[in-house]
Amino acid sequence: MKRVGEVKSENFLLAKFENLVDWAVNSSRANSLWPMPFGTACCAIEFMATAASRYDFARFGMERQAFSPRQADVLICAGRLPFKLAPVIRRIYDQMPQPKWVISMGACASTGGIFDNYSMVQGIDTIVPVDVYVPGCPPRPEGLLYGILLLHKKIKGESLFDAVRRREEQPLDDKGLRLAPETIDEISEPFGNSVHQFRSA
Repeated sequence: MKRVGEVKSENFLLAKFENLVDWAVNSSRANSLWPMPFGTACCAIEFMATAASRYDFARFGMERQAFSPRQADVLICAGRLPFKLAPVIRRIYDQMPQPKWVISMGACASTGGIFDNYSMVQGIDTIVPVDVYVPGCPPRPEGLLYGILLLHKKIKGESLFDAVRRREEQPLDDKGLRLAPETIDEISEPFGNSVHQFRSA
């Protein structure tokens, strides 16, 4: 029996401040990703189907597709990557602000797929760091949606306070590059790079 003047409520919970900050920041990040589509082949058609009304990844907060890398958080490479495009995707990734993530969509982007030859990059993880790999040739829209949900889970599991679990945002070298654009140009030149047709001196 409740006494007069006694207030009894169970509408509260206890949590650490760090957990509340991580929950607030990472939930807002995960649920409002702005994708930068980089479609080069048939996977791009499946990407378009995922963005269209039947599957509609706007349900996951991705309705604003950023065709400017400076306004994007997640780079979706949909399709095979020729060596002549390797400097382009590297520069796009470098221009994206932190924090940023990468989805490798399809077998060609992830491993080179059936194009095991001199002109194709055998996996974009040699050019940019990849967070989620979506298998398939090409993957169906459901596969890309599942990859997006896996990326949400990864983002929500990150912590701003735990140095071990915190996403590595520090540059890999003095310029913050995984591979320098000049190095990628050097690799791509023998394969007909449209910018540099001849090997650098």
